Amino acid sequence: MITTKDLTKVYTSRGGRTTALRGVDLHVREGEVYGVVGTSGAGKSTLIRCVNMLERPSSGTVTVDGVELTALPGTEQRAGRELRAARQRIGMVFQHFNLLASRTVQQNVELPLEIRGLDRTARRRRAGELLELVGLADKAQSYPKQLSGGQKQRVGIARALAGDPRVLLSDEATSALDPQTTRSILQLLRRLNQELGLTVLLITHEMDVIKSVCDSAALMREGRIVEAGPLTELIATDGSALARELFPLSEFGAGHGGSTVVEVTFQGDSSGRPFISQLARTYQIDLNILGAAVETIGGRQVGRMRVELPGSHQDNVVPIGYLREQGLQVDVLTENGTLA
Repeated sequence: MITTKDLTKVYTSRGGRTTALRGVDLHVREGEVYGVVGTSGAGKSTLIRCVNMLERPSSGTVTVDGVELTALPGTEQRAGRELRAARQRIGMVFQHFNLLASRTVQQNVELPLEIRGLDRTARRRRAGELLELVGLADKAQSYPKQLSGGQKQRVGIARALAGDPRVLLSDEATSALDPQTTRSILQLLRRLNQELGLTVLLITHEMDVIKSVCDSAALMREGRIVEAGPLTELIATDGSALARELFPLSEFGAGHGGSTVVEVTFQGDSSGRPFISQLARTYQIDLNILGAAVETIGGRQVGRMRVELPGSHQDNVVPIGYLREQGLQVDVLTENGTLA
């Protein structure tokens, strides 16, 4: 549904050149919620603005819903007719709402329909349907200043859906909201994804957002995607940086001298099995659980556990092999807590 190939964006100013994107390859499948996560300055917002051509890439291609947007004529300041038509299939939700203070909630939702030339009756009917969808039918005649932050973002989402888009882009849409409101907005995005068949691409710096709503994710650093894929596959990948950030266990330490510390990743059916107690009984090992983190992602329970085994790595080859035979991912840590 969304594909970028070798995407590069370079900004030129009097101070020199700044490269925001460095050959980004991204593939978002139809109907999924895809998150791009990274720290400030990683290039996330530039990427999403290139996807809908608010920023024209310096090189590379962007294809959305089968249309190569980078091949369509137009500039950042003035889009051509074909590009404008393609953009109507892409909804955009911004961090700071961007609502017009002088317009009511209903009038804000009607704005893109008004620009498209729909008559008043059609605009009102569609705006009413969308406000009902996002749970704000009773706020239609209110003004933005009368709304909470979460309500303003719901208006922004309704407005983004006005053109019946196939794709919804979210640029840090929850970063200005409190945790409870963030959860409600993410639940709304997931519901819209499921009910409307929307493909959702969201930008965030919060791992909790990735864990709670995304099917797939990409980790960005310094303008590059360093890791990407379905979350369940990333979590099962040896040495996955994204998995380690989703389930941080570093605060639990690396055990004591003369022992072997392993991190065990489990998901799906294996999450309900007592594999640690079975290991202790089978090999009569006095092991020590240093820490664990368990989450539900995409309806599946996923977790990681840090376990200390007595003796050297060589002494524990058989117990580690036993865990791997159970379908578990097992990573051995060095004394300083890094992967061996």
